Amino acid sequence: MTSEDARPTQDGDEPAWRRVTERESRWPALITVAVTVVLQVALPDKLTLGPRWLVPGAAALMVVALLLINPDRLERHHKAHRMAALTMVAMVSIGNGFSAVVLVQHILNGSVGDQAGPLLSTGAVIYLTNIVVFAMWYWEFDRGGPGARAQGVKEYPDFLFPQMSTPEFAPTDWEPGFVDYLYLSFTNATAFSPTDVMPLRYWAKLLMLAQSAVSLLLVVLVVARAVNIMH
Repeated sequence: MTSEDARPTQDGDEPAWRRVTERESRWPALITVAVTVVLQVALPDKLTLGPRWLVPGAAALMVVALLLINPDRLERHHKAHRMAALTMVAMVSIGNGFSAVVLVQHILNGSVGDQAGPLLSTGAVIYLTNIVVFAMWYWEFDRGGPGARAQGVKEYPDFLFPQMSTPEFAPTDWEPGFVDYLYLSFTNATAFSPTDVMPLRYWAKLLMLAQSAVSLLLVVLVVARAVNIMH
């Protein structure tokens, strides 16, 4: 399907995801990533991949690069932006995944110490970073990313948001933004299942499955160990 095919018809009967809509601002995503970088600095050295500054520093550099490439709204065919964004998400994903694995190992072998507070705070940082990481993957992969979504390139959506199934409750040109994917990631991590947003493609279902599994493992092990320490 070409961008010409995605343009609105004269009678406006096509859904928003098949029409050209306003390009999304990058600021919500960049601000969220910046907060995540700060959280990563708070992790103990033994839970970080390499020096403590490595993953947060690399992510911060990528944020700067994204601002230099396109400081306002996202362009569909900007290959440099696409590569930088995916690289940044991959780096934070690898770093946080390493932290999660090491934390689980310490919990299982009983080497997390005898204080529940530090364990809970460390688990919360990894858990929250995991939410942001998956939100970024959903945001970047759904229908080819924010730029492609604005162009209406894909004929069918990868996620079904409530505004798509009940368009009378949303503006005619509504498109999901980063906050919508952050909400999707948060609810999936806390409910361990889809809530109001339904995955339609295999990749979306598998990604949500992986996030639910990681979140459930973290919550069960961290909370159980913390309760055990307090008793």
